[in-house]
Amino acid sequence: MSSNESRLLRGAFWPTLVVSIVAIAVSAILSGLSGFYGALLAQFVVIIFFIIHIAVSRMTRNLDPISTMALALFSYFAKLFALGLLLWAIAKFTDRTTISRSAFGITAVALTVAWLWGEIAS
Repeated sequence: MSSNESRLLRGAFWPTLVVSIVAIAVSAILSGLSGFYGALLAQFVVIIFFIIHIAVSRMTRNLDPISTMALALFSYFAKLFALGLLLWAIAKFTDRTTISRSAFGITAVALTVAWLWGEIAS
């Protein structure tokens, strides 16, 4: 991994880890097991989303700008489609008592802000 991607990953990892631990604990306390599962699922989704972004950045660093932009847009829309499918599957096949939707949403937003803040700060 090049130094730029390593720096971004290290910068984003620690704030995201802290926020995820706090969010999972708070969600578990406020919503019980469903809050725990919702926050844990949000952590998984957000981390996978951003890891794919860093992997695409690493793969395209030596390509021309047009290829880089094409792969970046493709990966973004693929991730967006996969996220939509995941949210649909959660809504369709799980009960609200199994996965807390509010814990999922709040945790996903908090982790996204933490990850982006960590990348910017690094």
